[in-house]
Amino acid sequence: MRTNITDLTNANTLAAVRNLGILAHVDAGKTTVTERILYATGTTHKRGEVHDGTTVTDFDSQERDRGITIFAAAVSCAWDGHRINLIDTPGHVDFADEVERSLRVLDGAVAVFDAVAGVEPQSESVWRQADRHGVPRIAFVNKLDRAGADLDTAVASIRERLHPAPLVVQLPIGAEDGFRGVVDLVRMRALVWADGAETAAEGPVPEELLDEAHRRRRLLAETVAELHAGALEEFCARSAVSAETLVVALRELTRSGEGVVVLCGSAYRNRGVEPLLDAVVAYLPSPLDVPAVRGLRDGVDEERPADPSAPFAALAFKVSATPTGRLTYLRVYSGTIEKGGVVFDAVARRTERIGRILRVQADRHAHVDHAVAGDIVAVVGLKSARPGSTLCAPDAPLVLEPPSVADPVVSVAVEARRSTDTDRLASALARLAEEDPSLVVRTDAETGQTVLSGMGELHLEVAVEKIRRDLGLDVNVGRPRVSYRETVGRGVSGFVFRHVKQDGGAGQFAHVVLDVEPLTAPATAAEQGVNGFEFRSTVVGGRVPQEYVRAVEAGCRDALAEGPLGGHPVTGLRVTLTDGSTHVKDSSDTAFRTAGRLGLRDALRACAMVLLEPVVEVTVTVPEDAVGSVLGDLAARRGRVSGSVTRAGAAVVTATVPLAELFGYATRLRSRTQGRGTFTARPTGYAPAPVAAVSQ
Repeated sequence: MRTNITDLTNANTLAAVRNLGILAHVDAGKTTVTERILYATGTTHKRGEVHDGTTVTDFDSQERDRGITIFAAAVSCAWDGHRINLIDTPGHVDFADEVERSLRVLDGAVAVFDAVAGVEPQSESVWRQADRHGVPRIAFVNKLDRAGADLDTAVASIRERLHPAPLVVQLPIGAEDGFRGVVDLVRMRALVWADGAETAAEGPVPEELLDEAHRRRRLLAETVAELHAGALEEFCARSAVSAETLVVALRELTRSGEGVVVLCGSAYRNRGVEPLLDAVVAYLPSPLDVPAVRGLRDGVDEERPADPSAPFAALAFKVSATPTGRLTYLRVYSGTIEKGGVVFDAVARRTERIGRILRVQADRHAHVDHAVAGDIVAVVGLKSARPGSTLCAPDAPLVLEPPSVADPVVSVAVEARRSTDTDRLASALARLAEEDPSLVVRTDAETGQTVLSGMGELHLEVAVEKIRRDLGLDVNVGRPRVSYRETVGRGVSGFVFRHVKQDGGAGQFAHVVLDVEPLTAPATAAEQGVNGFEFRSTVVGGRVPQEYVRAVEAGCRDALAEGPLGGHPVTGLRVTLTDGSTHVKDSSDTAFRTAGRLGLRDALRACAMVLLEPVVEVTVTVPEDAVGSVLGDLAARRGRVSGSVTRAGAAVVTATVPLAELFGYATRLRSRTQGRGTFTARPTGYAPAPVAAVSQ
């Protein structure tokens, strides 16, 4: 049902709101799906195209130049009396942190899959991210008009790689270039899009597909009955499940995560978009259907209902600087906020005034007087809010859990070409890090260089290019370097350290005995991440009081910042405080914290340490005649091939490769395959590195 954006006032009740994201691997068609949704709902009156640079959500100049989504963009539209707040998320692995922040505030998602490629590496990554946040999803198998497209193969990859129960509710009419419509298996009707038609023509199921449609309809009913008690009861009584019961069951299975509804179409040809919107309204949850948000108030867990009359609570998930001011994007979880109202930033511990409230349409905005629970809006006037900040009513403070921030894995040194621009560059880098928490800016203590760290080469390229374009700064950029880690290969026991300091006043005395051992085998230390540290105490008889034990632990954590091999962070170890002693006057928290830090630092020097380097899973798609050359190149880059399949006339090679070996790989791959090869990569953790391979 085509609905104009002005009809949104009819969709103000919480039950009629859908907050969803579009998730997928790069080039699966997320942005095109978003554009067709905006067109189908009457929000836009011309179909935007990625290849023409005319899309609404890819409005940044770099996005249009590169043809990919870089920044999550929010839009609002209306469908069948419902307000849909939609966020188009990036599909490239370097911008996974944008996806993470978006998923933190969404109630549902549409996962888009390529009908030829099925589940691709980044499809799997964003699916796991949604699993962690408990976000219900429906799946849309896109590009059914392409050569080699096959719905059943794509569904099989969803079942095998993502492990939900796929509940296929449509059957394609026509194949590849002849794809023209779908059979709705729930209501047993055909929806056909004629060439040039904006909407589908509804009719009976074509005679040649009737038997297959009945077979798939029964398979759908049987699958749903296995998972849903109400459907099972009806199936046992009637050997069938009605359309009404199916809709109810599909909604509940989607929201519980036990199943995923699968639809299909071709967004580029505008086929399958209206049924997708119907499914969003029918199956994905409203703010009332998800658990009430929980946070901490004075250290006590508290719940806030999705109620406009409850105390105000919202989470800032994105900050961006625009020519008209600083925009802070909010998900309002409870209460109501009005233009000119005062809010409390629970992280910065300060009050601020809301200047304006904006309903976001990517880079365009509509002013509104207020926002209520369930809304996603942008506000102007906040100075201290950062991504992850909680904004709440001053008389009802609450701290919500912020989105997690991934640790950067690639670094480059940056400097202004002209010394007079040094201060401007520092200000620009600080603003970048403020907008994107996955970018980290620091000064190298040894060289004095300014180092910018991020999630990958492309991530850093985009950041530096943003400085060049937005501020007109000439910037020199050093060679990319990866972030290594250190871990314990073989530990030490009974390591004794005494910290004794006397400088005329009160002295410092602390005596500790430490055991250091690997938390896991070095080969699997990647699973522990950078937080792979465990501390425990087996001291008996009160030889080290409990408050000093906590100080020793804090000191040990301080020592993890720099390891003995090369000053890299240390991970994957367990430290046990086994004994110690105190002095009646000179022992203190400070003394034992210092003993923990210096003692562990010396103990690590006595351990057999292992260097860890970041590794990625690379999926390379090349013509079959270039496979040998590509495999040889991967081997030269210390890659370990884990699989190879042939798909639609091309070979798809999967390998695990050290990240440091992938710098410049895109250019090498193009030259070896005459421009026909492509690759994607996703981080898989850390693995032991040969010292000779380390170039930093």
